[in-house]
Amino acid sequence: MKAKPIYKIVDGKGRVLIPKELRTASGMDYGDIVRLSIHQGVVTAKKVDLIEVGDQSPEAVEAFVHAAIREMPEDTQIAIAARLLELIEQRKRQSHE
Repeated sequence: MKAKPIYKIVDGKGRVLIPKELRTASGMDYGDIVRLSIHQGVVTAKKVDLIEVGDQSPEAVEAFVHAAIREMPEDTQIAIAARLLELIEQRKRQSHE
């Protein structure tokens, strides 16, 4: 069964809201990385994993993380910092066992 087309208006900043049903069907969620591309005049948006971004050197990954964190709301930054501390504590406990 083919889904009905959905029409959206591009706002003044070039943004288009992807409706929830399309995000859900494509597996997109808040904070996901989306690759935009164009082929023969057709724009596509595809959820990608960090692995697909390109250069996976430690320096490139660190630069990407730093850039992403700067754009996040403060509560998200705090949640990430707390999770990082948990991971460090787990590693410490495992190394002492």
